[in-house]
Amino acid sequence: MSESAVGRDQIPASPEATKAAEDLFRHARGLSDVIGGERFRDELVASLFQRAEEVTSMAVQHRKPKAWQRVGNLDRILTHPVLGIPLMALLFAVVFWLTIVGANVPSAFLAGLLMAEGGLSGWCLEYLGVPAPAMLGTSLYEALHMLFAFLHAPGWLSGFLIDGVYLGLAWVVSVMLPPMAIFFPMFTFLEDSGYLPRVAFNLDWLFKRAGAHGKQALSMMMGFGCNAAGIIACRVIDSPRERLIAILTNVFVPCNGRFPTLIAIATIFFGGLVAQTSGFAASLIATGAIVGIVVVGVVITLLVSWALSRTLLRGEPSAFILELPPYRRPNVLRILYTSLIDRTLFVLMRAMVVAAPAGGIIWLMANIDLGGVSLATHVSGFLDPFGHFLGLDGIILLAFIIAIPANEIVMPTVIMLYLSQTRMLELEGAELGGLLADNGWTMLTAICLMLFSLLHNPCGTTIWTTWRETGSARWTLFGALMPLALGIVACAAVATAVRVLSGLPI
Repeated sequence: MSESAVGRDQIPASPEATKAAEDLFRHARGLSDVIGGERFRDELVASLFQRAEEVTSMAVQHRKPKAWQRVGNLDRILTHPVLGIPLMALLFAVVFWLTIVGANVPSAFLAGLLMAEGGLSGWCLEYLGVPAPAMLGTSLYEALHMLFAFLHAPGWLSGFLIDGVYLGLAWVVSVMLPPMAIFFPMFTFLEDSGYLPRVAFNLDWLFKRAGAHGKQALSMMMGFGCNAAGIIACRVIDSPRERLIAILTNVFVPCNGRFPTLIAIATIFFGGLVAQTSGFAASLIATGAIVGIVVVGVVITLLVSWALSRTLLRGEPSAFILELPPYRRPNVLRILYTSLIDRTLFVLMRAMVVAAPAGGIIWLMANIDLGGVSLATHVSGFLDPFGHFLGLDGIILLAFIIAIPANEIVMPTVIMLYLSQTRMLELEGAELGGLLADNGWTMLTAICLMLFSLLHNPCGTTIWTTWRETGSARWTLFGALMPLALGIVACAAVATAVRVLSGLPI
């Protein structure tokens, strides 16, 4: 540094300059209060953009946009103060419905290919109406057992590797891959067309009141496909404090790994209320139950964001200047690459890494006997009193603990433990409903299970992603335990209230 620079840095400000600066800041604050208080910044930015548009209109000529690109006409509807949010909810309800319905066929195909007895025989008869070729009559699960038998491998080795590790991976792939492969392209289509910024615009006032960032709406929507992907999407939020709020609350929207459990319980218990009178009414009630639990998740996201922004992550919401882009014709190749490579396969590989140990643990707990009783039975018996207090039972709690690596295996684990089997099984419809009823399930059990599925700790992939994105073990641990604590409190409150009102013992 030169001598003149050193001398210049060391020259103190004169009293006159200091007083002038203080007067200037005082005058600016006074103008801010006169013009509109907290709205001053928004109004200033709006005036700057308005002036920029005026200058641009005098210097730039635009070609006449196509009808579907006329921002003004579409935005009068899509960002309307009254119609904007209902239309957004309707659009995403269609996306969820297409994801759930569209995933059934490929999920069944993958299940038959990877693990079902008889391979694709049942799938071909049900969906194609023709018998499967002989080469497709054996699943990879059965082929692996035949290979291990040919190699004379010990039973414990084939059981652990095939009935445990492999079967856990097969469940995750067959349940998780199809919904993500449908949801993410549709989500990316909305993103590429220019609609997602309108979602942030519509929900900005809600998140602003919660002390969060308007872009959290985008990461929350991404969380419906996968919470890990939703946490990665929080990178669009510039403020570290608000990005951390979005990361910690993303778990409160149910991902596609939790939807199979929610759909099965809603169909059996809520849809079953009117199943004998109207199948259409039953489907409507089941759909209403799922939509209801989604709404509960969004409300809890806002409430927890509000609480964090006023306690552990206290601070003022940062400015959210959103220039709505013009609507664009989506690029199909970019949509496919972004949704399938960057999102679907990336998240699936992380899920498979953390799900592999879960299958082995399930098999060990079901096959290790202590005093003639399996280890799983001992643990579920120990957890049963606490599970009853939450409106559940010990087997359900054990299934959630085992399924920390992947939420997709909750119901298969419950079925396996109820039937005292040594590997995960799948039951559907009346057969599953009968099994649950035989094990003491009631409407209270169904409600508490759906609530706990929404509010329990995140899966292993999400926990790993939280650690990678925050770089903090402390915030990762908080993000794992905070929703679990809320789930315990919520289920205990609901179960206790129902029992007190109905006169049942607590």
